[in-house]
Amino acid sequence: MKMTVLVDNVGTETLPGEWGLSIHIECNGQRFLLDAGQSDLYLKNARALGIDLSLVGHALLSHAHHDHANGFASFFEINSRADLWVSASCRENCWKRKDGGWKYIGIAPGILAKAGSRLRRARGMKQVEEGVFVLPHAMPGFDSAGLAEGMFLREGEGFRPDDFCHEQSLVFDLPSGLVLFNSCSHAGADRIVREAAERFPGRRLHAMIGGFHLCNKSADQVRDFARRLRDTGVESVCTGHCTGAQAFAVLKEELGDRAAQFCTGFAMEF
Repeated sequence: MKMTVLVDNVGTETLPGEWGLSIHIECNGQRFLLDAGQSDLYLKNARALGIDLSLVGHALLSHAHHDHANGFASFFEINSRADLWVSASCRENCWKRKDGGWKYIGIAPGILAKAGSRLRRARGMKQVEEGVFVLPHAMPGFDSAGLAEGMFLREGEGFRPDDFCHEQSLVFDLPSGLVLFNSCSHAGADRIVREAAERFPGRRLHAMIGGFHLCNKSADQVRDFARRLRDTGVESVCTGHCTGAQAFAVLKEELGDRAAQFCTGFAMEF
């Protein structure tokens, strides 16, 4: 398996970045696209890297935020075959409380409709290909995390704290163990790893890849998180996007060689 980061907050001299994430994954002859950033930049970077996204067979939206979803507006124009997997709870209804007002941070209206009959809504864990699964997350009481982040879901004329029921992971069951992808891990990367371990009892936890939403957390909070993540037994983590450089420095102190940081253009093989 090989993963290539098409878009991350951090770019390079030849591959620009933007706030968001998009990852191309090749595994056993199949191609997958996890998220598409907030514009068509992921598509331009893919072309620069020699990656043909028209060959992607399955696309996955990790959660219903614009910086992961809006790039899919261009994806359906260049790819006529891939399905798009979303959580059954994924809607155009994510808002953030900011400066006493409301800011829409969700999927641009109409993007999910563009998928048409290719849209797949996952209720519970679903197998996409042999050894490849989507794992939606529904963790009781997690609306407290949404409230702390100032994130809400609009329902009718009202709002309720976001419980991130629209979030899901992409799981590869490889000979070396489980490789988990989750772009922001609002449900908590340590909790996500533990949930995957329960779903795949006895399997090695090889890697957890994605953003960990630590950019607004204190050093002590990051340190506590790192210890919880280490206690899951996961062998390696590779992170970027909403983790943040300062948080990654703390993760590196706690996890040592287990931790790596990605940026736009970063590639890794498993």
